[in-house]
Amino acid sequence: MRARALNPILHLSRAELLHIVRDRTTMAQVLAMPLIQLLVLVHAATFVVRDTPLFVVDQDRSIASRDVIRRFAASGSFRILGISPSNQPAEEKLLSGEALMVLTLPRGFEKDLVREGRAPAQVVLNAEKGSAATLANAHAARILASYAKEAPPIEVRQQGWFNPALDYKLYMVPGVLVALVTLITTLLAAQNIAREKELGTLEQLNVTPITRTQFIAGKLLPLWVLGLVDLALGLLAGVLAFDLPIRGSLPLLFGAASVYLILTLSIGLLISTLVETQQQAMFVTFFIMSAYLLLSGLFTPLDSMADWVKTVSLVNPVRHFVAIARAILLRGAGPAEIAQPMGILTVFAALMLMIAVRRYRKTTG
Repeated sequence: MRARALNPILHLSRAELLHIVRDRTTMAQVLAMPLIQLLVLVHAATFVVRDTPLFVVDQDRSIASRDVIRRFAASGSFRILGISPSNQPAEEKLLSGEALMVLTLPRGFEKDLVREGRAPAQVVLNAEKGSAATLANAHAARILASYAKEAPPIEVRQQGWFNPALDYKLYMVPGVLVALVTLITTLLAAQNIAREKELGTLEQLNVTPITRTQFIAGKLLPLWVLGLVDLALGLLAGVLAFDLPIRGSLPLLFGAASVYLILTLSIGLLISTLVETQQQAMFVTFFIMSAYLLLSGLFTPLDSMADWVKTVSLVNPVRHFVAIARAILLRGAGPAEIAQPMGILTVFAALMLMIAVRRYRKTTG
């Protein structure tokens, strides 16, 4: 019975895949354009950072160290997550992604200032976050330089984690790639079924022996495969063009992508139930993508957003998968580190697929 139920899905998927492969315009849309956009858009982003999460390791606990911490807090560029004499809490904040920067004021900081005329201060950056870390480092250097005018010189030792060269392109490649894969799969799913409406073949398919569930599966399965192919080609381009590191597990990344693509295709299917033409599907998709990008933290750091905007962005699937992709590729995160965003995406995928299928049945019934 299972094989009998799968046969119509596989036949329809094969026919759909052949139709896509033979259509040069669609193939360019699916394969060529995302790669071109990836190579261009990675260079296009700039950041303005404020309210940067900072953890302070104050091993000196002196008047001078407290004065430096007050200056960071009062600058408006940093938000003090916590202060500890130990390095362990700071490392945990960096590994979890909660802190963008750790400022360490070592034991003897004040004495060195008084006796030797200089004192070391270490800045450790979560360089996985590219240009945001670069700008945070510039803000920190400015604050320390300002303090140095009123006190003996401070020797700053900098260290970047996950992206030692502070190359913002490494931060942007995973995010732009996720955005492009999202756009392509959502748009193709929405246009695909809208095209059946325009041609008048949708109702004919609905009265054939194939069930609507088999029809939906047969339509979306080739697009799901193409989405994974797009992701693989984008990663290859990232490695070859930008020296993108792959520190984590590729099977884990593609496993997460498999769930994510079910979500994007379900959203495309839902859009197709709301429109009658491919042009309308395109307009609705681009409108949704605009909201996705603005609330994803891709071009505007989430740390700089208002609290209510951060809350709204929690329902944005692009935000969660961008975080997963960056964590796996740049930080080498494992299943435990991505469990929360992965759980959110899984719930969203199940809900959107259920809503889209029910809406499709109601619309075409």
